[in-house]
Amino acid sequence: MANYGPALSDLCACFRGEVPKQADWLSIIGLANQTLTTPALMDFAIRFEAELPDDVRRYIQLIFERNVTRNDRLREQLIETVEAINARGIVPTLFKGAAMLVTAPPAQRGARLMSDLDLMVQPHEVEATMQALAAIGYCEHNRNAPGFAWWIELMRLDDVGMIDLHRELPGPEVFYQGLGNVARHCQIVQVGHGKAYIPNAICQALILIVHDQFRDHDYWTGDIDLRHLLQLRDLAASSEGVDWEKLAALMPGQLGRNAVETQLVALFDLLRVDIPAKMRAGFIPRLQQRRRLLQARFPALRPAMLSLAILDYWNHRNYMDRLQDGRKLSPVRKWTPPKISSLRFLFALANSRRAGKA
Repeated sequence: MANYGPALSDLCACFRGEVPKQADWLSIIGLANQTLTTPALMDFAIRFEAELPDDVRRYIQLIFERNVTRNDRLREQLIETVEAINARGIVPTLFKGAAMLVTAPPAQRGARLMSDLDLMVQPHEVEATMQALAAIGYCEHNRNAPGFAWWIELMRLDDVGMIDLHRELPGPEVFYQGLGNVARHCQIVQVGHGKAYIPNAICQALILIVHDQFRDHDYWTGDIDLRHLLQLRDLAASSEGVDWEKLAALMPGQLGRNAVETQLVALFDLLRVDIPAKMRAGFIPRLQQRRRLLQARFPALRPAMLSLAILDYWNHRNYMDRLQDGRKLSPVRKWTPPKISSLRFLFALANSRRAGKA
């Protein structure tokens, strides 16, 4: 597994608008490719054109220009999809990259590299939505295993990305209970001749954090999704902004708050986003960030450092019980070790190299 420790700090310096000293550009670009953030370096490459090696600048520009073309095609695909769903009387909710394609200024659409379009409809609308998408040529490619949050991947051979169709927000439902009805946090926007719901900034930030920390299991494995950290930074810098304390208050209990604050520590540490000091002072979030950086520098430590996740495992089991049995409050329970199947799953993730993760 590649060692990107030194490159991580240098790549983040680039995103902060700083030229790294004695930069190893091969490693920096290698990590940018691994984390799917190379197009996001375009502003940096323009600003510091005279200080960058010519081949580095030209490579970044090439990737950015190709991604602009790709994202333009994704946007056309999204418009066609939304219009087809609207024709059945359904207004979908767009999140993650799909929301960005609609809301970002044209000059910024090429900065994010994405592989799919995430849409959500209500459970009772799934069948009609599937019929609408089948009518314009989509077929099933993959769906989530039974027992987990339902989603399905739909594809067409000539498209540059798939449709990820959801009937609930990604990740464990318990972490969205503070939101209530998601529609209350959305606005309707025009998408071509159709319309869709777009969550507000705080809701989008919550979705990104829950998706990475629990759907992708980054909280347990210590991975960093740098692409989504950049999107969180953009949300914070938007005209709407993000109230981080309000966001943390939406998450249930100490586990949820630790997950939020772990991302906030990373935002401050890596990208210098202005985060309230009290929201990056927690022991476990700071320990998680140190673990992440250490794993990036010494990848062989990843399986061994899974033991740090056990610090919060009691909270995890309590809230998973709450999700499964529907109780508003879980009783205090004695600490129990993770299931063998859970440990095997996490060890497999810790030993894998996942696209988009550092």
